[in-house]
Amino acid sequence: MIRVLMTPFILYELAHRHFISGGWLFGAAAFSDLLDGAVARRFGSQTRVGLYLDPIADKILLSSIYIGLAAGKAVPLWVVVVIFARDLWILVLSGIALRFTSYRKVEPSVWGKATTFLQVMTAVAVMGGNGYHDAVLLKICDFLLWGVTAFAFISAADYTLRGVRWLAASAATDRR
Repeated sequence: MIRVLMTPFILYELAHRHFISGGWLFGAAAFSDLLDGAVARRFGSQTRVGLYLDPIADKILLSSIYIGLAAGKAVPLWVVVVIFARDLWILVLSGIALRFTSYRKVEPSVWGKATTFLQVMTAVAVMGGNGYHDAVLLKICDFLLWGVTAFAFISAADYTLRGVRWLAASAATDRR
């Protein structure tokens, strides 16, 4: 819940081009996530609700960071559109699978995890490059943003192919 509560403040800071303070708040939110996970594992207090809410909180935070970066003119709006389109596509695929099939093991793929990792690292680089007005880091950010875009498409295609393969295997099993 701490991450979700911190999100509007991070969004505000980034949208107002306060990239250093936004970055520090993001760091604090990320630390709270690490601390929460460590405490839950240490004391065996992981819950089913927590397993569902944790990735939702992460997605709210990361999505808001990109909205804030776009509002602060640090990333192009089209990058945010690509990120949201990918997430919406995966949500639609998951909803269809849950509603119309017996498939219940919706887990992140390697490509999905890599995409999220690259999104986080790129957001940090963009905050740092803009906050410190570092021309070299900002050039690297341009490259990273293209990587985020490419990985969004690759992971969306990967999730789609996983679903198609499962449907084909399921149909083959049903015919037997």
